[in-house]
Amino acid sequence: MSTADTKAKTPLKEPHVVELMAQDLPAFCPNPAMPVWNHHPRVFLDVASTGQAMCPYCGTVYRLKSGEVIKGH
Repeated sequence: MSTADTKAKTPLKEPHVVELMAQDLPAFCPNPAMPVWNHHPRVFLDVASTGQAMCPYCGTVYRLKSGEVIKGH
């Protein structure tokens, strides 16, 4: 079996999704629930403009819970 055949049969892994409440902002990754061995440099993610953002390092998706409203300062 060629590597092309193996890749075609391997299902794509869905990204891990973290749902946030407005009080959890600012969003950052890695989050405290992630294991220490899996850490990468901390990045802050802008979920305010679109309601979700994806970490450029690990692909974790951070999303506002349905109905959450971000209040201004």
